[in-house]
Amino acid sequence: MQNNEKDHVREQILDAASAVFAKYGYKKATMDDIGHAIKKGKTAVYYYFNGKEDIFRGIVEREANMLGKSIVAAIEKGKSASDKFAMYIHARVNTLQKVSNFYDAMKNELLDSLEFINQARQTYDAFEISLVSSILSQGNKEGSFNVKDCNATAELIVTILKGLEIHLFVVSDQTRLQQKTEEIILSSA
Repeated sequence: MQNNEKDHVREQILDAASAVFAKYGYKKATMDDIGHAIKKGKTAVYYYFNGKEDIFRGIVEREANMLGKSIVAAIEKGKSASDKFAMYIHARVNTLQKVSNFYDAMKNELLDSLEFINQARQTYDAFEISLVSSILSQGNKEGSFNVKDCNATAELIVTILKGLEIHLFVVSDQTRLQQKTEEIILSSA
């Protein structure tokens, strides 16, 4: 089997498994469920992946990359630091809704036993903190922000946004909440 075809089948498995994990959760999902979702047996799934953890790792990595790329693409459209910051918040909220497995992995303490989840959290947090820190630094240079410690402030902002995530997924008027979040953070920067 050629690499392109093998990669295509792996992506199909990841897509199907993503839906299975979103429906049942990591703990309750089985390799049989994933095999059934792609209309093949679990033996076929094992040909491409070592097991459920390997599949989940692939999904989490793919969704983390999607989230990161979406945020970077959004902030690149902004000219000023204030624009970039607003676009960062907007892209983060909108993309998190699309990457349910990554989001669940980031907030679910039951998954802490999976070592790669802790590593994924740390890697993604460092990426996001660095991104926000660079926006704050740009804002300092432009004179739109007056932040003394960009890295510490970025860490605080990312932590605050993580705390708001649960509320964002429950509130029906997400646009209003997103606007309020931007107003609060931008007015204190």
